[in-house]
Amino acid sequence: MLSVVKPGECIRLRRTVTEDDVVQFAAITGDHAVNHVDEAYMRTTRYGNRIAHGVLVLGLSSAASTQLADRIPALTVSAGYDRVRFPGPVRIGDTVTIEYTVESVDEARGRVHAAVRGTTQNGVVCLVAAHVLAVLPAQDGGR
Repeated sequence: MLSVVKPGECIRLRRTVTEDDVVQFAAITGDHAVNHVDEAYMRTTRYGNRIAHGVLVLGLSSAASTQLADRIPALTVSAGYDRVRFPGPVRIGDTVTIEYTVESVDEARGRVHAAVRGTTQNGVVCLVAAHVLAVLPAQDGGR
C-alpha cells in the first residue's frame, strides 16, 4: 500500500502570505499578538513590520502532506509534527516555499516520516519540522 511513496521524494508548494491570511488567521485562532496585528508598534522592533503567525506557516505544509497522501490507496491522517521551529520571520507579502521530503516509510506500522522546510523568496529559512503521516487500516476507515 505504501509502495507508491519513496524516501527522498519531495513535494514543493509555494504561497504568498497576504494581509487577509494574517487577519483571518488571527480571527480564527484568537491570536491577536502585536507582532501580527500592530503595524505601528512592529515598525519600532527589529522586524520592522508585522510578521505572520508561525503556525499559519506550519499549516501551509498540510497541503503538501495532502498531495502525498492522495496517492496512497488508504485513509491517512496526520499523526503530528515534531521539532517544530520558526528560525526566521515571514512578513506579509513574502512568498513561502514549503518542501515536504519523505525521509522513511514504515509499511508495517503504516507511517510515513517526512522533513518539512519552509523558505521565503529571499532564502530565509522560516520553518523546520518533522511530520508523521499515519495510514489507517481498512477496519478503521481506510479506503
